[in-house]
Amino acid sequence: MTQVRLTEVFVELTDTLVDDFDLLDFLHGLTEKCVEILGVSAAGLLLTDERDRLQLVAASTERTRLLELFQLQTEQGPCMDCFRTGQPVSVADLSATDRWPHFTQAAAEVGFASVHALPMRLRTEVIGALNLFHTEPCALDEETLRVGQALADVATVGLLQQRAIQHRDNVTEQLQTALNTRVLIEQAKGALAERLGLDVDDAFIRIRAEARTRNVRLADLARDIVEGTAPAPLAARGDVID
Repeated sequence: MTQVRLTEVFVELTDTLVDDFDLLDFLHGLTEKCVEILGVSAAGLLLTDERDRLQLVAASTERTRLLELFQLQTEQGPCMDCFRTGQPVSVADLSATDRWPHFTQAAAEVGFASVHALPMRLRTEVIGALNLFHTEPCALDEETLRVGQALADVATVGLLQQRAIQHRDNVTEQLQTALNTRVLIEQAKGALAERLGLDVDDAFIRIRAEARTRNVRLADLARDIVEGTAPAPLAARGDVID
């Protein structure tokens, strides 16, 4: 692997701010780049979801996908240990260890003889594990493992950055929705106050009580009032809501 290609890969992994950023393509590309750069047979990626549960998000081959799913189902294996501890786990020859008998058997069945799991980690936050597999017993040298961890670290920064952007966008959207709803409610209060000869505070009490009685969202009822499609108790003077 030339230094130029290695630099190109790192640049690609940091480019998560483009408008057409595709998260799944990014994750699958990470597993492919690991195979290309590190000389392993396959790679898989486990990440936490919004409930902090590990999920399989990418795999360079179908047999890798099956093995990763097996780990998740049994909650046993080097990748699971890597995620729990936040530390790399390397096994050059799976047949020589009895730490994960079920995983070792499953790995052998799909043709893998060694595994190296690297944490997807930023400081103390661990969001998953990048898992490298080889069809032959193979101890990765320190330089290869360092490059692998660097790939995992750069990808982690990009993923956390993307999550922060999504969170910010969600918060902004929620805030804008709340502001829009508030404006709608103010319009409904004014319309109802004029329609029923109430002051604005009493109009809001009417709207709120009717929304609770009908078990509808306050914003939906306010929209009906503004659009003139409100239920009968809010449509004519003198009607009283119990």
